[in-house]
Amino acid sequence: MARSSRLKVFRVPIGFHDAYVAAPSQKAAIEAWGSDRDVFARGEAELVTDPTLTAEPLARPGEVVKRLRGTAVEQLAALPPNKVAAPRTKEARGAIVGPRRREARPGPKGERAKPAGKVAPRPSRAALERAEAALARAADNREHALKRLREQEAALAKERAGLEKAHGAELEKLKIKRDRAAAAYGQAMERWRSS
Repeated sequence: MARSSRLKVFRVPIGFHDAYVAAPSQKAAIEAWGSDRDVFARGEAELVTDPTLTAEPLARPGEVVKRLRGTAVEQLAALPPNKVAAPRTKEARGAIVGPRRREARPGPKGERAKPAGKVAPRPSRAALERAEAALARAADNREHALKRLREQEAALAKERAGLEKAHGAELEKLKIKRDRAAAAYGQAMERWRSS
């Protein structure tokens, strides 16, 4: 318990996630993230004090805990448009696309050659984003379930303590009653024997 009180929780954005780590210093946090640059000096990393955000990293000191930042829709909306700027001068346009467009790249055996200027469409990240979102939901569900169990454990511990206290008091009263009855019985036996 004393060790965890010396730990601080730090956060750095990594792609669509925030990476949290409970560490004793900024240097230890940088090592845990695997970064060789000072992300704190550039203002990319920060100290986190919110108890809801620090609970899981403090439970797993030194381990990087990733959390998805926003939904997949919010993340896609935040992306800048993916546009390629066209060259401004006619000479520059000719130098970039002129003769290469007419050349054909040899394709795999049995396929027609593709013109050099055609670019395949960018692969979709949708499946990856769905998988990451599902992983984040599963992590959140786990955290909520663990929180509920911790609350139930605390309630049971409180109930047990109250039960033990009540039974302890009742046992003390019964012992006093028994001791008085034993003393009275002993005195009655003495009187009976002497009669």
